[in-house]
Amino acid sequence: MLIGGELCTAKGGAEFDNISPATGAVLGTTTAAGEPDMERAIAAARHAFDHTDWSTNRALRTRCLEQLQAALDAERADLGEELVAETGCPVMTLSNAQLDWPLAAALRYPIRLIGEFRWERVLEPSELFGPRNTRRVVQVPVGVVAAICPSNFPLEVVLNKIGPALAAGNTVVLKPDPNTPWNATRLGRLVAERTDFPAGVLNIVTTPSNEVARLLTTDPRVDLVSFTGSTAVGKAIMRAGADTMKRSFLELGGKSALIVLDDADPGAAVNSAVGVCVHAGQACAATSRMLLPRKKFEDVIAQLGAAYDMVPVGDPGLPGTLVGPLVSAAQQRRVLDSCTRGVRDGARLVTGGGIATDLPSHLSGGYFFQPTVFACADESIAIARAEIFGPVLVVLPHDGDDDAVRIANDSRYGLAGAVLSGSLERGMAVAQRIRTGAIGVNGGMYYGADAPFGGFKHSGVGRQCGLEGFQQYLETTTIAARAPKSS
Repeated sequence: MLIGGELCTAKGGAEFDNISPATGAVLGTTTAAGEPDMERAIAAARHAFDHTDWSTNRALRTRCLEQLQAALDAERADLGEELVAETGCPVMTLSNAQLDWPLAAALRYPIRLIGEFRWERVLEPSELFGPRNTRRVVQVPVGVVAAICPSNFPLEVVLNKIGPALAAGNTVVLKPDPNTPWNATRLGRLVAERTDFPAGVLNIVTTPSNEVARLLTTDPRVDLVSFTGSTAVGKAIMRAGADTMKRSFLELGGKSALIVLDDADPGAAVNSAVGVCVHAGQACAATSRMLLPRKKFEDVIAQLGAAYDMVPVGDPGLPGTLVGPLVSAAQQRRVLDSCTRGVRDGARLVTGGGIATDLPSHLSGGYFFQPTVFACADESIAIARAEIFGPVLVVLPHDGDDDAVRIANDSRYGLAGAVLSGSLERGMAVAQRIRTGAIGVNGGMYYGADAPFGGFKHSGVGRQCGLEGFQQYLETTTIAARAPKSS
């Protein structure tokens, strides 16, 4: 761990295993923080914010983040191997959101904002308060930020949390997911060995204990909790932080709709739907609900079944693999339970629906799942409404644009989405009616360190990335001053 500028192990000496999701074997161990370790990390972050010039010294922040960027770039190859090993992500995902995209911009964009952001503005004079009264609005950091990160795209989320939080002048306690801790502990080593970060500005605490992690949501020294994960945990974080009036950024679950209009190319629709399988469907923004025109429903369902049967499942280290393992045995059970319930509730299982077993012997202990398609006439059943977080596509019929919009919006989630149409104008018109935080038309990609990402409704509060994501780590102070009368 990294606490107060020092690399350290847990005071109690406890450790936990880092398990390979592809084989079920132990990759190694990670130190397991107890409550005293978390208390120490929070205290270090609070002291660094209150007693160093980190919050006001923009040149220092720029230098330290540039040093960290250089250190990460120097270990890119090792980072990639580590991510494949501990997340089970297919190696092909390293060239996009798993590694290359965040390394390209997740720190560089907020570094740029340090110099370009309008930290202060002067309000227009007002005769209401007299001629010598001036007013200005100043943006200041929130304080101590707790960053709690998931296992699916761990480095991407970590960098897109700590980048803007640190660039804005906050100090941070980072808690990575216990299923994927090593990308974060590597980050801690790089900060300690290759940067000038003041002690306590960034602290990294690894623990499998929910009770230890919960201290970040209740301790009054923490000012903001930045969390990416499930909606249920996000709600618990909001409740836990209420007594200390913590601000929260919550990027939560989704059941995003892929809306196929009746003028869309069916082949493009099938290709787009296969994307749900990437990284075994472990993506909060995955378009795991497909809405098809009723008159084309059965034809496209048959194509989807055939396509999903051909999706390569296997060793995430091989370049041809699209579907690697789920991150844990617990997640594998959850996905299986969801599929079992879907069949029981009346959804038609087109293909898949079970644990993948036709694998090489060295993967027999891994947490693999078959690419799965359900055809569903009842949009009210659980599998059509709940986030599954696996390689599972639920396909629903619609009766035209208005009906598709109704079905897409009839969800407690609103994180992402997609529209396919032969007409860009028509696709855009439908997209603008969907209550969601991000949406792509005909394959348009919204991702970027400069693009705000987050959800409506139960998909979260606030935005990650972009100017909006930077501003959520800031507070606003209005200062009025009156010049003394001349003698």
